[in-house]
Amino acid sequence: MVATVSTSVGTEAFRILPNNTHAQWRRDPGLRRLMLATFLVFMSATANGYDTSLINGLLAIPAFNSSIIDPVNTDTEGLIIAAVSLGGFFTLPFAGYFSDRWGRKAAVGVGSALIAILGLVQALIDGPWAFLGIRISIGVGIAFVFVAAPPLAGEISHPRLRGQITNSFQASFYWGSVLSAIATLGGLYITGSWSWRMPVLLQIFFPFMQLLGLWIIPESPRYLVARGRESQALRMLARFHANGDENDPLVHYELSEIREAIARERHFASNSGWKDFVTTRQNRHRLLICVLVGIFTQWAGNGIVSYYLSPILRSVGITDSVDQASINLGLQVWNAIMALVGAFAAERYGRRPLWLTSALGMLFSFAIITPLAAVYAEDGNDAAGQAVIAFLFVFFGFYDVGFTPLSVAYPVEILPYRLRSKGLTVTLMALFATGFSNQFINPIAFAAIRWRYYFVYIGTLSGMIALIYFLFPETKGRSLEEIATVFEGTAAESQAYRRASEIVRYDSVLHPDSEGGRSGSSWRFSIMHGLRRKHRSRESNEPP
Repeated sequence: MVATVSTSVGTEAFRILPNNTHAQWRRDPGLRRLMLATFLVFMSATANGYDTSLINGLLAIPAFNSSIIDPVNTDTEGLIIAAVSLGGFFTLPFAGYFSDRWGRKAAVGVGSALIAILGLVQALIDGPWAFLGIRISIGVGIAFVFVAAPPLAGEISHPRLRGQITNSFQASFYWGSVLSAIATLGGLYITGSWSWRMPVLLQIFFPFMQLLGLWIIPESPRYLVARGRESQALRMLARFHANGDENDPLVHYELSEIREAIARERHFASNSGWKDFVTTRQNRHRLLICVLVGIFTQWAGNGIVSYYLSPILRSVGITDSVDQASINLGLQVWNAIMALVGAFAAERYGRRPLWLTSALGMLFSFAIITPLAAVYAEDGNDAAGQAVIAFLFVFFGFYDVGFTPLSVAYPVEILPYRLRSKGLTVTLMALFATGFSNQFINPIAFAAIRWRYYFVYIGTLSGMIALIYFLFPETKGRSLEEIATVFEGTAAESQAYRRASEIVRYDSVLHPDSEGGRSGSSWRFSIMHGLRRKHRSRESNEPP
């Protein structure tokens, strides 16, 4: 059955429950600290964006091609480009376990340290095989960072801001791509090997800043509660969500939801953790979505453009290195803008509409690009070649508004805490596996059949649209704990959620025309429920 958009009690409760913060985060000291910490977590995606676009930009630098690419054949070229996916794929299961056992921050720290050290080594080596080995090793660091950073960003966020934050995480990927494009464009004006070593060296900036940021970034309150450190979770929530007020009703509502959700997960879960994915129909549904998102992210057609823009540009007559690098820079700026638009649109319009709009738009773009590329290949029509470039921008605009923000945010949202790192690991393994095959196959297939290769992506996008329509439910406007009700129904409602329902109904009776303010009886009713929750939580530790 197709899921539809529904209103959320949690969304109303976040507005009605008293909270010691300003409505605008820019004017609140606690929320400003939280947003700074979140920005530093986002550097994981920015670092990945820099690395992903780095090879694409380096392929336009003659010195890089002569020293790294030209000594190998086409097959090995694809292997060098796909090396990060290869290293990450085999590391992800251990990285997911590490994140659950020792914490999100520890995993981000290990991964960032590896990327920074290996990025420095990569800038100083020579030869294709040494470069290949370092690229594989960098994939190990990226696996540690990416399995922990997206859950951390969502789990520390204030409930009023969670949707925008989780959707914006992957959107920050493209700001790294922009800086990578600038660095590689600048490299064209440097002589010798430093034309490519300089942009490679700059890769260490973002992981280094993230390592420094770990002093500011708080640990996930979900992780703290799961490890029996509830008092620390309360202090974290109070500091960043209520300016230090440990009696804040919204903070206690959050803590109650987290406590009850984790207790329920433990009650019904197996000892293995991974087995839980197949024990219920709802978890099998979640697992299928995790796998599909990883595949969709790489096989929507973006892979051939992201990693092989220079060959595509040459195929339509753009051969000058500076022209190629300039188009790459313009494309990355466009991507960054459209991904940010998509991040905010997802919270306003819902996840399903963006998934479908994104896939339909990309299908339309490839349907236009394919005949245009054919006309240029057969007749050498310059206008057709220029139109291909224009529609590559259209294609990525559609990719950015849906697939970019949701490729990480959506798996994080639909998974309960116990399965969140494991499910994201599944998504990333699917992404890295399909990314490796995609990146390895693309140069061979594109060199052999040129523009006809676009027909493959017309087929994959058509299949994606059907799967999204029938399998992807809406999660808009819910807390991480409340999203369980989308899959399990009322059985997944916590006591905190039911009390919030009472508050929302009570407020709607008192203020039928109100959008949810902090006034009158509703305000006092909210406070009373918050204090009762606090008292009950201290008296009883029974699972729901």
